[in-house]
Amino acid sequence: MTELSQVNAPIYEALRRFRRMRVVPFDVPGHKRGRGNMELTEFLGEDCMNVDVNSMKPLDNLCHPVSVIKDAEMLAAQAFGAFNAFFMVGGTTSAVQSMIMYACKEGDKIIMPRNVHRSAINALILTGAVPVYVNPDVNKQLGISLGMSVSQVEQAIRDNPDAKAIMVNNPTYYGICSDLRRISELAHAHGMLVLADEAHGTHFYFGECFPVTAMAAGADIASVSMHKSGGSLTQSSFLLMGSKVNADYMRQVINLTQTTSASYLLLSSLDISRKRLALSGREIFAQTVEMAEYARSEINDIGGYYAYSRELINGDSIFDFDVSKLSVFTLPVGLAGIEVYDLLRDEYDIQIEFGDIGNILAYISVGDRKRDIERLISALSEIKRRFGRNGADMLSHEYISPVVTETPRKAFYSDKVSVPLKESAGRVCTEFVMCYPPGIPILAPGELITQEIIEYIMYAKEKGCQMTGTEDINIERLNVQV
Repeated sequence: MTELSQVNAPIYEALRRFRRMRVVPFDVPGHKRGRGNMELTEFLGEDCMNVDVNSMKPLDNLCHPVSVIKDAEMLAAQAFGAFNAFFMVGGTTSAVQSMIMYACKEGDKIIMPRNVHRSAINALILTGAVPVYVNPDVNKQLGISLGMSVSQVEQAIRDNPDAKAIMVNNPTYYGICSDLRRISELAHAHGMLVLADEAHGTHFYFGECFPVTAMAAGADIASVSMHKSGGSLTQSSFLLMGSKVNADYMRQVINLTQTTSASYLLLSSLDISRKRLALSGREIFAQTVEMAEYARSEINDIGGYYAYSRELINGDSIFDFDVSKLSVFTLPVGLAGIEVYDLLRDEYDIQIEFGDIGNILAYISVGDRKRDIERLISALSEIKRRFGRNGADMLSHEYISPVVTETPRKAFYSDKVSVPLKESAGRVCTEFVMCYPPGIPILAPGELITQEIIEYIMYAKEKGCQMTGTEDINIERLNVQV
């Protein structure tokens, strides 16, 4: 058997071999290599439809890989410096949920920042695990939540020595990193696992100027959104594991919720993208950082906007910063981030990643061109000139520390009643309310609804944030405990 290296892409190579075999399909999918749905084939292309196939011996099976998928996962683990890696076709949502389900069962405590993605709190509902929230510090100038302070983690461990795991965002959506090495040392000294939500940190593994990776910092499990900065197809991710994790049991956990009909489009995109980053990632992300630094400098020269970077580092709750992130504070020009987001799309045909109350994030990758960056800079300058105004009436914060009264699972499944949003203060919420992206809940099941939170939700709605999570699609009513 030929020894594999990072130049190989076993799933992709198996699909190419399979396509040359001209096999007559009497299996699913029913479009039969596209012949049964010509409009879809015309839209996606014959090459795409020809490899949208079912699991079979030559192509292996994601639920129980023994050949090409197993080989591809081995190469991914090597590329990311992990002991094992699993291909995830349910996005990083499924990776986050799997690592929490691995670490915790019903009643187990898990220490985590409250500014987690909703997928983490969903996992608490599924498992019945009990969150011990570390409320992040807030940068009062930018109004954004920061990383986990080491002293806060130490206190949480002292107060909850029976906790099973600590979860860390590395980095946050805005590019902020915690001291993951120190947190991992603390956790392991107390027999706790370290779970890293590394959704926005794929590129950390392939560059010289990035914060430490979860695997290098000693984390036990990391969920990595390969489709974000890694170049694979949307919904494809990796789950990385350290040496102390039982990979065979982890696969059983993953198979509780992962599809038995894994898309080979997603699997091959992970395989090909891993190969590309392993061979050329450092050059790719050096170019990305160069573009981000240029854009940051030019945007700050406009005046009013603040494109922030490593100058925020304080050695603790902002231990490091991802310089590839183009996060921009917009309130000084009198516009909420979501207003700038909408103006860029509606007036200038520029789609950025997200806008919230006070910030925007433009995701920069090697797929961008210098002229695209120039167009973004020019548009922001024009937006300030055409639409800028006095910012005296702007809300100045993104994060409100919650009052937790129940576990997410108990609240979600409790008896509930729907009440008008404006009349919900003092009640316990049984559902989520969040702006998406970034998908960090303003309210989660089990949290007390306060007047401050109601005013924040109403303000976010007024400014045009895309609100999700509630049963009432118009976010005019909330479900609360009876």
